[in-house]
Amino acid sequence: MNKPDRQTFEKIAFEYVDRLYGTALKLTRNQNEAEDLVQETYVRAFQHFSQFEQGTNFKAWIFRILMNTFINSYRRKGRAPVLVDFTEIEPVHEEAAHDLSFANQPVENLYELLDEEVRQALERLPEEYRMVLLLASVEGFSYEEIARMLSIPIGTVMSRLFRARALMRKTLGDYAKEHRLGEAEK
Repeated sequence: MNKPDRQTFEKIAFEYVDRLYGTALKLTRNQNEAEDLVQETYVRAFQHFSQFEQGTNFKAWIFRILMNTFINSYRRKGRAPVLVDFTEIEPVHEEAAHDLSFANQPVENLYELLDEEVRQALERLPEEYRMVLLLASVEGFSYEEIARMLSIPIGTVMSRLFRARALMRKTLGDYAKEHRLGEAEK
C-alpha cells in the first residue's frame, strides 16, 4: 500500500478504536483477548483496505472484520460458540410478553446503567445472541448489516435478537421493575 492509502486508512479507521474495543471486550470477556482481537482486526483491515469501496459504510466494514476475526479465532481454538437448544429455554413470563411498552423498550437503556447485574446477564447470553444484541442495540447496525457481517439470513438476525432480548428481560425482570424500566413515559 502506498503512503496516501495508509494515511487514508488511519484517518478513517482509528475513529472506531474505542467502539471496536468495547465490542471486543463484551465478546471475549477478557481484556487481553479483546486487545488482541482489535489489533488483529486492524491488521486485517489494513491488509484488505484496497478492497474497501470508498463512500460505503466503513463502520459496518470494519465491524464485519471484527466479527469474522472473532468467529475464526473461536474455530481455531476449537471452541465454537455455544448452540442453544430452544426447547430448554423457559418461555418469557406471560405478563412480560404481553407488556408492549416493555417489549419495545430498547435494550441499550440497560447498558447505559453499566450495572454489574446487567453485565452479568449479558455475559450469560449464548454467544450468537450476545453478538447480535451488541451489534444491533449497542452499535446500532441494521438487521441487513448484521446479516452481512455474520453471514446469516436476516430472519436469523431477527430471531436471535428477539430471543436475546427475551432472555435479557427474563433475567433482568425484577431489576427492570426496581429501576422502573419499561414503564410508559408520562
